[in-house]
Amino acid sequence: MKTQNYSKKRQAIYELLVSTDLHPSADRIYRSLKPEYPDLSLGTVYRNLKLLEENGAVRSVAVVDGCERYDGKVEPHSHFICKKCGKVKDIYLPVDTSQLLERNHIDGVGDIESCSLIFYGGCIECEDAVRL
Repeated sequence: MKTQNYSKKRQAIYELLVSTDLHPSADRIYRSLKPEYPDLSLGTVYRNLKLLEENGAVRSVAVVDGCERYDGKVEPHSHFICKKCGKVKDIYLPVDTSQLLERNHIDGVGDIESCSLIFYGGCIECEDAVRL
């Protein structure tokens, strides 16, 4: 992780994100780290998430139920968001969606810097619960 100034709290936020598949919100990150860092504030979490995102160390996936969700895996991949429970899951497609950026420009739109592919539906757990 490249950051401008080393910070134990920033490092902890980063390590939490790269060690989980849960795509947590800032609030969930805050609640997870607060016991270890009693002086941690939610504002500190938001500021560090913004810095980590600007540095390309993490990325924002989407806003789910009013909360922005974050991912520590920055390699090209897509996401699935359950519209019932809000779970966010990584999807690795057989086609690299970043290839869509190879043209770097779409006529009538402009220059393309990045793309994100998100699928929405009901997750397996929610669908199984409905069948019971």
